[in-house]
Amino acid sequence: MPIVTISSPSQKKRRIIAERIAERLGHDCISREIILEASEQYNVPEIKLAKAIHDSPTIFERLSHGKERYVSFFKASLLNNLKNGSIIYHGIVGHFFVQNIPHVLKVRIIDSMENRIQEEMEREDVPESVARKRVAQEDKERYNWCSALYKMDTRDPELYNLVINIERISIDDCVDLICSALEKEYFKETAEAEKLLKDRALTATVKAAIVPKYLDAKVSSYDGNVMIRMDPPVAQIPKKERDIRALICGIDGIKKVELDLKAKAISRTPMHK
Repeated sequence: MPIVTISSPSQKKRRIIAERIAERLGHDCISREIILEASEQYNVPEIKLAKAIHDSPTIFERLSHGKERYVSFFKASLLNNLKNGSIIYHGIVGHFFVQNIPHVLKVRIIDSMENRIQEEMEREDVPESVARKRVAQEDKERYNWCSALYKMDTRDPELYNLVINIERISIDDCVDLICSALEKEYFKETAEAEKLLKDRALTATVKAAIVPKYLDAKVSSYDGNVMIRMDPPVAQIPKKERDIRALICGIDGIKKVELDLKAKAISRTPMHK
């Protein structure tokens, strides 16, 4: 069940390529659906989620970590979709959350600046000068967002398995290249790779559940065993322990929770459905 994430500054070509791959393979093709799902599940406005994963953070947001909560919601929704397999996701930021997941093919589609400007002129019906400024601003937003939140550059080829320049090749050729790559043994799903993606999805789900109250909590999981680490004042430990257990109660896939709320004070409690 191949999984593909497609990143590209060209929204139109990114969407067309993703849709054609999905049609050829018989897979689901998703993009904005993730924002809509996260908005409904976590009861936050769609516009705030969209801005959180698109706009670079303001100085206030950097100081208050204002974007992290919304990004956590988006991440949980995306990974819970991807863990089911047979998905083609096209959009921004998705590739950041599946680094080191071996059976996910991470693709970057690039194009010439002039082609991107032409696309913007046609899409928004604006003159060349306006389109050029918008494309430059979009690139700046992407760089600032990735740098501020993840200390990465979305243009870095090391983030991807495949980088394709479509300036001189057709959309169909691009689709052929991606589908051909999916036939390689490395991108075949294995039990180990599937488990790794499920662990990451569970970690993201737990983080999204507690992030509104405990943004600084560190979450990890392995085979249904969840570890949550914090360093609260000693007087607040009992309350925070009760709060956290209430927030994550009912999350599917949790077998056991370990709360490390201070040095050498670990609470272990099995989770029952």
